[in-house]
Amino acid sequence: MDVSPFPYQGPLEPAQVRGRDDLILDLVERVTEHRVTALLGPRRYGKTSALRRVASDVIAAGVAVVWVDLYEVASTADVAARLDDSLARVPGRFADMAAKVAAAASIHLGVVSFELRSAGSSRPDPVLTAHHLLDVLTRTAANTPTVVFFDEFSSIAKVDGAAGLLRTRLQHHYQDLGIVFAGSEPSMMRTLFTEQAAPFYAQADLVEIGPLSSEDIVSLVVDGFADTERQAGPLPPHIAAFAAGHPQRSMQVADTAWRLVGRGEAATQATWEDTLERVRSATSDGNERLFSSLQDGEKTVLRAIAGGGSIFGTAARVLDLPTGTAQHARTSLVNRGHLARTAHGYAIVDPVFADWIRHRFPV
Repeated sequence: MDVSPFPYQGPLEPAQVRGRDDLILDLVERVTEHRVTALLGPRRYGKTSALRRVASDVIAAGVAVVWVDLYEVASTADVAARLDDSLARVPGRFADMAAKVAAAASIHLGVVSFELRSAGSSRPDPVLTAHHLLDVLTRTAANTPTVVFFDEFSSIAKVDGAAGLLRTRLQHHYQDLGIVFAGSEPSMMRTLFTEQAAPFYAQADLVEIGPLSSEDIVSLVVDGFADTERQAGPLPPHIAAFAAGHPQRSMQVADTAWRLVGRGEAATQATWEDTLERVRSATSDGNERLFSSLQDGEKTVLRAIAGGGSIFGTAARVLDLPTGTAQHARTSLVNRGHLARTAHGYAIVDPVFADWIRHRFPV
């Protein structure tokens, strides 16, 4: 049975990352030179996949990688548990040295999460534990080439004092290790990394992961079909135009189309029409739930933009959208990654969601 050349569910394996060569090379250079870097971009834009590729490349060069996943981190104890889990997973020389440093601080890597869940006086102090774990990271990195990735770093803002704790422990050691912060809420990330009161974060280079080019998408589709003995026919430009550079949606649409074409066959215009119907059907319930979770003003702004109108123009008047409501809703949608500013105004980040809105609420 053929395996689809268009994986799109979850982060990709390093060898599967395509269309990001320039970004990968740039990030490898940055971490090698120990330049603190913040990678910004909307959800499902391939940040984690790109960083996994970077991690794979630096590991091949003999560098230890510490991967700290901060997705939906909820407390300082949770931060400490994530740090412990990350440090305990690093193999090789780093593991040997980290275990010795940790033992000197009466910390046993890999069991901190369990200890933090204990009751009464036996429970360690979460803040002190996080400090010790960061000391383990920095002291080990001083003797072992190391890169640390803080994935979904924007979640740290939800935990009072956590960003400051990391800054305090890392700011004097950034020359000893490579550091990359990645986050899926561009507005929150910009706030974290442009706050002049936090000089360590403010000195980080901000790198944005942008959409794939139409050329890259067309090439990915053509090559994916050809590599599995199929012909893409008229599909590549259709997919590129519909997906609007969105990496995950590009691959989802391409995968849906690929499954309609047998080995030795060629796609047709009918294949594209069937593909659209299948993608719409598969995503309809999720888009309905997402739209229903939004505020009324946000829904109206999305309807106006999806229809190609302005939130202050004719579309806004037709939808009875007050200027103040429009401005507030737009800011909220940008902050949460649903909208992005473009050269021509604002656009809905997820092209499938935008398509659903247009069909669900024709103006």
